[in-house]
Amino acid sequence: MKPGHIALALLTTALWGFNFVMIRIGLESGLPPLLMAALRFMVVAIPALWLPRPKIPLGRMLAIGMFLFVGQFALLFTGMAAGMPPGLASVTQQSQAFLTALFAAAMLRERPGARSVAGMAIAFAGLALIGTTAGTAGMTSLGLTLCLAAAASWAFGNVLLRGAGSSPGGPLAFMSWLGIVPILPLLALSLLIEGPAEITHALAGLNLNGIAAILYVALLATSVGYGIWGFLMARYPATTVAPFALLVPITGALSAHLVTGESFGPIRLAGMGLILAGLGVTALRWPPRKAAA
Repeated sequence: MKPGHIALALLTTALWGFNFVMIRIGLESGLPPLLMAALRFMVVAIPALWLPRPKIPLGRMLAIGMFLFVGQFALLFTGMAAGMPPGLASVTQQSQAFLTALFAAAMLRERPGARSVAGMAIAFAGLALIGTTAGTAGMTSLGLTLCLAAAASWAFGNVLLRGAGSSPGGPLAFMSWLGIVPILPLLALSLLIEGPAEITHALAGLNLNGIAAILYVALLATSVGYGIWGFLMARYPATTVAPFALLVPITGALSAHLVTGESFGPIRLAGMGLILAGLGVTALRWPPRKAAA
């Protein structure tokens, strides 16, 4: 990858890491998870009023929106509301990197090279090491299950993004139009599961924390973050881009520690080191070995 594109990928991981803290703040402000997800995409879709529609078949756009946005965030927000702390939620979501590689190999015939496999194995060991600390952080089995299902939906959405092409209006236009897709499905799920009374109560009591959370997860985490992600996915193999998301547990854990007081000790730090090492093996260009004289 080009150095500038690596920098964009790193920015995305920072935005996504802090995203988990903002989701927790929004949920604690009284927003039901499915309603919060729907409000997120109402804000995301606003620029579609003046930006050109991406040149993507409608069926593919609907499929990407359903997996990348509806499936992922309905499950993630509900999982966090069911007892998944933000730092650990950021860890579980990164199983999408390995699921993306599996789905890409099956659907796109993208066979990862030996270095990619080695790097992902190192990173997976770090992710697994961090996961061993889950029992000490109040994580529920329901929250874990829902968050892992969200990661699977994200991974399938990643594969659908490959080859989707570019938007004449750039990444912002792509994300804005894509953000239209989840609004009605998420609102329908909110009405069905959370009910009109809870929705009305949440909207009537919406405070500054809830508004700030919605704006962050909509504008920075989605419009900017997923705009960059879609830009990179359209230009590089999924197995090259997806491992960058393994940095999200680091930014997510640090953010959760600083803002919510969620703790992590030497085991998590060792796991983060392995994740960084695996990412370096997978994504960075190494100088070619000189041939023997």
